[in-house]
Amino acid sequence: MEKSHKPKVETTGHVWDGDLAEYNNPLPTWWVWAFYATVVFAVVYWFLYPAWPVGKGFTTGLLQEEVKVNGQTVSSHWNTRVAYLADMQEGREAQSKFYNQLNGMSLEQISANPELMGFVRSAGKTLFGDNCAACHRAGGQGNPGVAPALVDDDWLYGGSLEKIQETITSGRHGFMPAFGPALRPEQISALAEYELSLSGHSKDARLAQAGEALFHSNEVGCFGCHGVAGKGNQMIGAPNLTDNIWVWAKVDPKLKSPSRETLEAIITNGLNRGVMPSWEGRLSPDQIKILALYVHQLGGGQ
Repeated sequence: MEKSHKPKVETTGHVWDGDLAEYNNPLPTWWVWAFYATVVFAVVYWFLYPAWPVGKGFTTGLLQEEVKVNGQTVSSHWNTRVAYLADMQEGREAQSKFYNQLNGMSLEQISANPELMGFVRSAGKTLFGDNCAACHRAGGQGNPGVAPALVDDDWLYGGSLEKIQETITSGRHGFMPAFGPALRPEQISALAEYELSLSGHSKDARLAQAGEALFHSNEVGCFGCHGVAGKGNQMIGAPNLTDNIWVWAKVDPKLKSPSRETLEAIITNGLNRGVMPSWEGRLSPDQIKILALYVHQLGGGQ
């Protein structure tokens, strides 16, 4: 008979009914040591961190953290809130050397400094996300009907560093009066057709010609805000009508331009949506400076 090479399992020596033995199968060594390690870890953690409820309180642990509260450095037992405050203070201290430099430099000097611009891009992205992205979207691509894109070269109030800083600091309030009560429907249609012609989308040359006459007339006076050539006026935030960048008008995806009906609605009812609040007071002057530089380098800065 062939002998079995399978090793015999060790027994505990307990035998019942003559041949029923109790096997001895101990846990693997690695498992036992891992268990001991978790016990040691738990004991060390118990001493170092808040861990155990005692009455109305808890054991606070031996670890201490120092934070500044109202300008005073105070020591506290470790907890997640104090750890968060300490991390925030550490971050502010790391940023302070950059903020100290920004405070005494012009926008042009900062933009010429690669190290500071690296900080501007990092800090500006966070500031933009917290304060601007809700309207202009995270990448500054704009939101039609709500806020203009900041990544193209079309600027309602100017795209220079100083103009962007001025816009962020003081805010803007665009406005166009309603012409519905003053003009007949056919006059409004003619004006809308002329606007389409300025951007190369007119389909009715005769109507556009009539609109051009109204546009430049003293009765309607559109040229007073949008300019004689319809190229806009950044002094008052009047948009350029000769390009194909539309902020307030809903664009037909097939035509790549607004319909005449859309423009007629704007001329009839006017616009009071181009409102951007002032960030002065909410943001520090240095934070506004960072945001101006960040927006300027998004792609459309002039």
